[in-house]
Amino acid sequence: MKRILYQFPSFLQRLYPDAVWRGDKSLKCVYLTFDDGPVPEVTPDVLDILDRYKVKATFFWVGENVMRYPDLAREVVKRGHSVGNHTYNHLNGWKTPHAVYIENILKADDIMRNTLGTDWRGVRLFRPPYGRGGMKVRPWLRERGYKVVLWDIITHDYNKNYTPQEIENIVFRYVRSGSVILMHDSIKAKKNVLAALPRIIEGLQKRGYDFKSLD
Repeated sequence: MKRILYQFPSFLQRLYPDAVWRGDKSLKCVYLTFDDGPVPEVTPDVLDILDRYKVKATFFWVGENVMRYPDLAREVVKRGHSVGNHTYNHLNGWKTPHAVYIENILKADDIMRNTLGTDWRGVRLFRPPYGRGGMKVRPWLRERGYKVVLWDIITHDYNKNYTPQEIENIVFRYVRSGSVILMHDSIKAKKNVLAALPRIIEGLQKRGYDFKSLD
């Protein structure tokens, strides 16, 4: 039976030593991250929840969604959140030729730059979809100044077999100082993320955690 991972063992993390798996471990803080947006069905509600609790997060954008919903992308930045590149159309780096994958990253960058205009600050956070960037792309990302961000906790909020309560339990069981928590502002995750996110934030605040965005 396939084992489901919620927190990657340290020996697996050593395969990607130049990636960010956790943030500042010396502070009792966590980093909420959201993949696959922005989409109007979910992202505005996520933003409102974050505003309600005065929490900043990091959004890893799919370029084609930014192109479809530029006003929504600008709203994410306007509200003070960090953003990163998640390729143009959510490519699997293990199954995509190196040159095609790089072109896809650059295409997403161009769209984000053109969309954000004066708010563009040279986005250099990158998260490979599925965590699968491919070995060949890593030197290129380093040379271009990208910071590859993976995660300490994956909530599986996109999985329809999970309930919001189970999503919350995953976070509360595995959280630790510096945890980078992976969630999604996608249509597939809508039910779970919108129900679980407020309770996750409240629960972590009661446990004394602060929230930070990545930069």
